[in-house]
Order: sequence, then structure tokens, then C-alpha cells
Amino acid sequence: MAAKAAKAAAATTILFFLSLFASPIAGEPLNFSGYYNFNDPSPSDTLYDGFLLALPRVSSNSGNLRKNPGPPVLLLHGLFVLFLLRNWLLLTSLFASHKQAGDSWFLNSPEESLGFILADHGFDVWVGNVRGTRWSQRHVSLSVKDKDFWDWSWQELALHDLPAMLRYVNSVTNSKVFVVGHSQGTLMSLAGFTQRDIAEMVEAAGLLSPVGYLGHISSELILDMVNLHLDQACLFLVSILLSSIEIGESPFRVIFILLFHNMSVYWRNCCFNNSRVDFYLEFEPHPSSTKNLNHLFQMIRKDTFSKYDYGVFKNLMLYGQLKPPEFQIGDIPISLPLWIAYGGKDALADVTDVERAIKELKSTPDLVFLEKYGHLDFIVSVNAKEDMYDSLISFFKSREKSSSFK
Repeated sequence: MAAKAAKAAAATTILFFLSLFASPIAGEPLNFSGYYNFNDPSPSDTLYDGFLLALPRVSSNSGNLRKNPGPPVLLLHGLFVLFLLRNWLLLTSLFASHKQAGDSWFLNSPEESLGFILADHGFDVWVGNVRGTRWSQRHVSLSVKDKDFWDWSWQELALHDLPAMLRYVNSVTNSKVFVVGHSQGTLMSLAGFTQRDIAEMVEAAGLLSPVGYLGHISSELILDMVNLHLDQACLFLVSILLSSIEIGESPFRVIFILLFHNMSVYWRNCCFNNSRVDFYLEFEPHPSSTKNLNHLFQMIRKDTFSKYDYGVFKNLMLYGQLKPPEFQIGDIPISLPLWIAYGGKDALADVTDVERAIKELKSTPDLVFLEKYGHLDFIVSVNAKEDMYDSLISFFKSREKSSSFK
């Protein structure tokens, strides 16, 4: 019992300090202009709740997006390295406009990063950035300092951000869109694809380390956070203590480095390059709302794939029922081709949870199981191209016979 209490206290301390010491200074957007074209982010549709999402567009310099664009592919990022708590109001100034999101697809060399590899294969790559991230902090009436700006969870990302990005890419390219998601990006995809109007805009999808259920998550740190209800407690703690603590970059970097090497959140990651940790730290975790974290913790506590639980009274008002409606994975159209890669050492997307979601699909997806892979390996592994990206690209190419493919 004493050991468990000590672990819980450590989890509280780590989470609290991560919230406080998040540096307001982060790396600039990745720039490989000598080899690739990174178009300026263009705003997608204005969403029903006023957000403007940015969609940078990437191509190989050997191609021309205007004259000969390849099939479009939309990349959907995850929550990188750790679930960062975001105080809707008090912590806004610490994170505002300095975080990365879609950059996670370009962290390794051009030969190892999926975003570059897709561009080299002739795809028209669109880099999704959900609301609140560095490139998507615009709103028609709200500021990032407004509490209402952060009043959302992955439910809104799936049902509003995802279709807005798909509609925009479709309108520019006049083509259905290939989708690749990692972690939270797969959660958005699985929930979004249950809606036929969203699924119909997608040519095929690749899901890396898919998250649909979280009932068997094995990260002790995350489980301690969940059991202590830190998603609720953090707002209270920060509101009391924030004004008396000086914010700096160095403490956060030390904690982040320890977490990155310890991987207590993401378990054992087999294949990332340890020498690049300092570079990864330049593109530190992007912000997310506390409500989003709370929604994820609800999934862990209840082992469900449901909309946000507001409590019985508000659920009745919003949903017309006492419990939030569940997303039915079986509603994903059988006509939508799916490719799924998952790992045996993934402490977030546990094999049991992933295979439960797979069984609920009416279709039979192409599967890649990597026994040694942890959660981060799917985007930063130095062996990912041979282990899975080549398979994903072959899967996409088999669904699209465009002459622009290389």
C-alpha cells in the first residue's frame, strides 16, 4: 500500500510540474525547403463553433502540386509524448502559439519520417492540426485566453475538425482523401468514420497504434492519474499555486528528458534514436484541453467508446438519455478500406483493446502487428519504413491507380 501511495504521489507531482513548467519557447516549424515544398498553412472551413484550422501542404520538390498533384492524404497527429493538462484560462499564456502538432510526422530524417516518405511517393500530403495546436489557434470571436476557447474534447475533433479538414482538401483536390492517424488521430478517425457523411469523403485509412477502447491501458503512471482523478484536481491545484511559482524552460526539459527515456507513459519503445531526444524536445508537446483529458480518462474508467459524459442531467438535455451515446465501430462502412498497425509493447493502445475494436468492424482490415513496438515507435522508429510504412503505401496505392505515383 505504501508503495502504491508513493507512486500515486509521484504521479501527482510529475503531472503538476509538467503543467507548470511547459516552456513558452519551442522550436520553429520544421524547414526542409531545399528538398520539399511546405506551403503556408491554409485555413479550412470555419467550423460551426468558429474555429479556423490550418492545413499545411507538403510535396517533394520533384513534383508540382499545381500541375500534377498526386492523391491527397491527410495526416492526423496524436497527443505527443504525454497528456498535457491545459488549464482553460490560467495556463493559456504558457502554451499560446508556441506548440507543434502536425510536425510530429516530420521528426526524423526524410528517409524515416512518414510525411516525407508519402511526399516522395507522389502523394499530396496535407498536415492536419486540430483546434488549439500551434497552427490552429484562430477563432472568429474567441481568444486562446478565453475559457470557452478550450471547451472541447476529442468528440469535437472527430465530429467537427475532421470533416472540416476533409471537406477542404476535397474541395481543393476534387478527390476523396486518404487518411493516416496516430493515437488521438485514430480515435478521431474511428469515431468520425461511424458517420456516413464523413466516411464517404475518405478513400482509405491507415491507423497507427489505434485508440478506440482504453480499458486495458497498462501505463502505471496514467492509471495512477486516472485513479486520483487528476483531470479534475489539476485545475484546482494550478489555480491556487500558479501565481507563486516562477515558470522556466529548464525544469520542464529535465522532467521531459527523464520521462522520454523512462517511457513510463508509453512503455518500452524499441526503435527510436536516443541521440535525437534533444531534437525532439525542440518540438515539445502541443496543448490540449483539460476536457479532452477528462474525456480520455472517462474512457479508461468506464471501458467505453462514448461521447463526453456530462452527468445525468446534462446528458438528458444534450443527448436525450442518461448515459452518453456510444460510438458504434460496426457502423463504419464495410466499403471503407482500413489498414491497421499495432504493437505488442504499447501501454496505451493495448493489444486487447485494439483487437476488440477490430472484431467490431464489419470489414476485414489489413493488419500489421509489431511485437516490439511501443506507442511512440509508430512515428519515430528508425525502422518504421521497412516495418510498416512500405506496407501502408502499398495498401494506398492498391486503392488508387493514379499515374502520379512514383
